[in-house]
Amino acid sequence: MKKEHLELIEEVRRSYRPRVIDEIISKKLSAFGGVQITGPKSCGKSWTGVYHSKSFMFLGEEDINRAIELNPQSALDGEYPHLVDEWQDVPKLWDIAKRNIDFKNKKGMYIFTGSTIPPYKKTFHTGTDRIARHQMKTMSLFESGDSNGAVRLSKLFDTGRTEVADSNLDYKKAVNLICRGGWPGAMGLDDEAAIDKSYEYISSIKDLDTSRVDGVRRSSTTMELVIKSLARNNATSASISTIAADIRGAGKEISEQTVSSYIDVLKKLFIIEDQEAWHPFVRSKSRIRKSGVRHFTDPSLAAAALGAGPSILLKDTRTAGFLFESLCYRDLSVYAMASRGRVFHYRDGADLEVDSIVQLEDGRWGAAEVKLGTFEFEKAASNLTRLKKKMAEAGAEEPSFMMIISATGKVAHTRPDGIVEVPIDCLGP
Repeated sequence: MKKEHLELIEEVRRSYRPRVIDEIISKKLSAFGGVQITGPKSCGKSWTGVYHSKSFMFLGEEDINRAIELNPQSALDGEYPHLVDEWQDVPKLWDIAKRNIDFKNKKGMYIFTGSTIPPYKKTFHTGTDRIARHQMKTMSLFESGDSNGAVRLSKLFDTGRTEVADSNLDYKKAVNLICRGGWPGAMGLDDEAAIDKSYEYISSIKDLDTSRVDGVRRSSTTMELVIKSLARNNATSASISTIAADIRGAGKEISEQTVSSYIDVLKKLFIIEDQEAWHPFVRSKSRIRKSGVRHFTDPSLAAAALGAGPSILLKDTRTAGFLFESLCYRDLSVYAMASRGRVFHYRDGADLEVDSIVQLEDGRWGAAEVKLGTFEFEKAASNLTRLKKKMAEAGAEEPSFMMIISATGKVAHTRPDGIVEVPIDCLGP
């Protein structure tokens, strides 16, 4: 191994902040020839990849990419596990890696990291049964050290209850956490510097050459309008027509098809994602027909797109509430994946809506409502109780837990009605 490679790996392992995804990557490397880690740029994929690797190749610079195009195997040479960072810049590496895995029949050969999905039809093989996939998110509060993790999601599935745990969170601190975001590069910075990172991130997205994503060039002005509209409708099920009307209201003529194409590229860049609709019965048409909820992958991006810093959000509790929902969705998603689970959204024809349903592969599920303040707790409890009753009447399995996640609850505890109240800075995997 090159001396500089060894030094970097040693430095990363000394300073690395553990992530929930670490155990998942280790397990997948023991079972598959390779692991692909996707996620938004700057969420920590590269450092996590280095942490789990014994050699690496960083792509992304024009001269390096050009050399690898001429001799692609050179990017895959090294001690295993071998990391290839931003591999989508030279998509042919995927097919060559798949071939190498087939010929050598080894586990844990490669780690691929990338911040966008490569252009359509740039690879011949899907990598099925050879390269496992996992999406990485920005840091949860537990990973950044802002949550004590006293209430474990995995334990809630086993017991449905929690012991009393103290919270250090209040509304002002919650707003700062929203605006700072879960970017590893923002940890340790003062609030103003950390928030500036999110503003720069949003600025770079609108000016990005999207032709590198799917071969289509787009207007930076239109991209900015789409992003702002998505931010205004963050954590809602706003339709494409709603987004288009919003943009037309800003004086820009745009078709719904064009809006869809912009949203699609933002999904490929892992800037936004959909929280899918849930139904306990796998074959239910409701799972397909009910629209999900759209979130920015990190709440700080939505705040930056709106130009809403802490001082604004302290006064605008409605907007802060939607952004807090995205923060909680991010954290729940990170904690759920540790238990092989996913996070859904529930809304039915009777207008009963529950913010998050966490469902595990074995079918167990729990329901969570997200509320900024205690004044909304009884409404949240009513929604959870109604959902439990509806599912029982439909013959579904009872929820393993019912939970209210808050920013100002002071202590985590189990209520007399069995519902768990958890300030987000007490929640963990």
